[in-house]
Amino acid sequence: SATGTHYTMTNGGSINSSTHLLDLLDEPIPGVGTYDDFHTIDWVREKCKDRERHRRINSKKKESAWEMTKSLYDAWSGWLVVTLTGLASGALAGLIDIAADWMTDLKEGICLSALWFNHEQCCWGSNETTFEERDKCPQWKTWAELIIGQAEGPGSYIMNYIMYIFWALSFAFLAVSLVKVFAPYACGSGIPEIKTILSGFIIRGYLGKWTLMIKTITLVLAVASGLSLGKEGPLVHVACCCGNIFSYLFPKYSTNEAKKREVLSAASAAGVSVAFGAPIGGVLFSLEEVSYYFPLKTLWRSFFAALVAAFVLRSINPFGNSRLVLFYVEYHTPWYLFELLPFILLGVFGGLWGAFFIRANIAWCRRRKSTKFGKYPVLEVIIVAAITAVIAFPNPYTRLNTSELIKELFTDCGPLESSSLCDYKNDMNASKIVDDIPDRPAGTGVYSAIWQLCLALIFKIIMTVFTFGIKVPSGLFIPSMAIGAIAGRIVGIAVEQLAYYHHDWFIFKEWCEVGADCITPGLYAMVGAAACLGGVTRMTVSLVVIVFELTGGLEYIVPLMAAVMTSKWVGDAFGREGIYEAHIRLNGYPFLDAKEEFTHTTLAADVMRPRRSDPPLAVLTQDNMTVEDIENLINETSYNGFPVIMSKESQRLVGFALRRDLTIAIESARKKQEGIVGSSRVCFAQHTPSLPAESPRPLKLRSILDMSPFTVTDHTPMEIVVDIFRKLGLRQCLVTHNGIVLGIITKKNILEHLEQLKQHVEPLAPPWHYNKKRYPPSYGPDGKPRPRLNNVQLKPIAEEREETEEEVHLLNSTTL
Repeated sequence: SATGTHYTMTNGGSINSSTHLLDLLDEPIPGVGTYDDFHTIDWVREKCKDRERHRRINSKKKESAWEMTKSLYDAWSGWLVVTLTGLASGALAGLIDIAADWMTDLKEGICLSALWFNHEQCCWGSNETTFEERDKCPQWKTWAELIIGQAEGPGSYIMNYIMYIFWALSFAFLAVSLVKVFAPYACGSGIPEIKTILSGFIIRGYLGKWTLMIKTITLVLAVASGLSLGKEGPLVHVACCCGNIFSYLFPKYSTNEAKKREVLSAASAAGVSVAFGAPIGGVLFSLEEVSYYFPLKTLWRSFFAALVAAFVLRSINPFGNSRLVLFYVEYHTPWYLFELLPFILLGVFGGLWGAFFIRANIAWCRRRKSTKFGKYPVLEVIIVAAITAVIAFPNPYTRLNTSELIKELFTDCGPLESSSLCDYKNDMNASKIVDDIPDRPAGTGVYSAIWQLCLALIFKIIMTVFTFGIKVPSGLFIPSMAIGAIAGRIVGIAVEQLAYYHHDWFIFKEWCEVGADCITPGLYAMVGAAACLGGVTRMTVSLVVIVFELTGGLEYIVPLMAAVMTSKWVGDAFGREGIYEAHIRLNGYPFLDAKEEFTHTTLAADVMRPRRSDPPLAVLTQDNMTVEDIENLINETSYNGFPVIMSKESQRLVGFALRRDLTIAIESARKKQEGIVGSSRVCFAQHTPSLPAESPRPLKLRSILDMSPFTVTDHTPMEIVVDIFRKLGLRQCLVTHNGIVLGIITKKNILEHLEQLKQHVEPLAPPWHYNKKRYPPSYGPDGKPRPRLNNVQLKPIAEEREETEEEVHLLNSTTL
């Protein structure tokens, strides 16, 4: 029987097509086949339910025009639900982008001519902006100008500093208060939980309307507060909330948990599509990173949802540049072969950053869980926001909104750029302005910018470790990309200056002639951003596609691929888990990662419950138990399901009954059937056994019995069992020997076993005596054959059994 606590897994197999009714009732028992909170769904049972529903609709559709209409509605409901999800995701993403931009600029000042304009929009209509100071116009007032009437000087700087900190703390406090009071599930990134939900786990309320509403509002506040976080991860959560809410409008999805997860896969694609303006990248992200079950039909629907969401976002045009993304760039020079070396070095940096970040962030989150600090989430957010605001303001690169910073780092230095990153010494002989300006020596502005970027890099690295995981919506994509973009831009400028001053070196000689535009520092920033994001999440294909859709840099796929692959290899050398898998493990969610390989040599008998020290397996018999016996068994145990056997003597398996279904069926029968009492015999068999005339009416529960539970033998290797659990999405499987039930393996048992194996190092090859002494010998030490029953060996000699276990088992069985 499945071990109790929290998220125990039970039942695998299918449902009898005729078994949705109690034999003595004409209507289905409400509640049978549903799941409790923090439990795992049974994929096999859900797929059987869906096939049965489909057969029923197909058999009726020729009966009347109404049935044909219902059949068409059912067929189209999948496309309808992803269309609605895409529309809602795109609209909410546009709203969040516009609101976050406005509130970010609110920390610095306000537009007097139109309060709802942000800084850039405020100066669009002004005729008084200059080329050097294009962001200054009389319509835009800083807080110092409004409060003390000074635009320049130390007094103005201090007033702006104070107002910046005030607004940052106000936004952060409001965000964490709303999360704490109204929707505790709205905090964090949401991707680890969505991965777990898509693998079949149920977390009620995580994708509900309150979570959606609060996450949308607090995401704007959190981004505007200037904390080192992004909105991309939470946008996937927002899109999945939309998908979940719309799926309740269609019975096909609302009543079937497995079908609902197909909608959520499409929703997560729409979320990435609007977060990055990358529809194809969104589909690949859903396939590579979050989805557990991804049939071809879901691929098409994800593609369509991503398309609709991107179309809506483009219609809203939140950035005012007629593009889906904030940092669209166009580079005019190709990349050269020798540049692969710095690109690979950026990949190494990304992998090292990813490994460091995962270890440091998980250690901090674990500390938060185990100390008093975790009991004061509001205080923690206020402290992090205060430190961030105080340190960020003096440095222009950290004061910038992180997306704006990435945009500036990605941008190539053209003739129209006024950034200090483009403060190069110009060639006075250049007569005309051209797109591809030749490599030039760096001016003082570039060197001061590099120092500021180095300080910004250290600041971002430290603050991101402490920010990811606090109780506000916090994504990881943008901070990771910012760290990589800063490092990449610094490396790009270094390579550019090296090529300028040493153009006669053999690596530069062939490509970098004097006066040629050879190195593009913005490209290095783009490659660095991809490498750092890859190091943290361990994404590969989807990440490269997202980055080239994000920037429009289609011809730079090879550098991106080289950097992302290097960062994955370097990161994997320190630990194979990405940040999302690490957080799943930290939170204890029952997630079997398909990427992990099972290389150990244990058998099903080593993992199954009960162990030798445990009480015997709790089972039901086919027709020998009363209602009272079953109720007592349910009350005395915390198991989520029970194998049904023929009799205590035979022990042969008949089926499997879920605890929840048993409870609901007995309650329903007592209310609706007369004569059902505690002493009524419960019958799981097809034919009721003959009972004495005076005995109470029997209760037939064959309808709730799973007649084909998934079984393995006790000698099945665990690598096959783990594969079966991953690919079929089982909750549990029974272990038998010649049809006799020996025990049960649940998903939780497998996770515990895998965790245990990680802490023990197993030899790569089994020892020579591995196969020889795997099972107790047929003859005892006295030379007489051991007693056997139904070909099952009984009572092995205790000492010999223990010796065998010591040689063969990797673990002490009492620790499992």
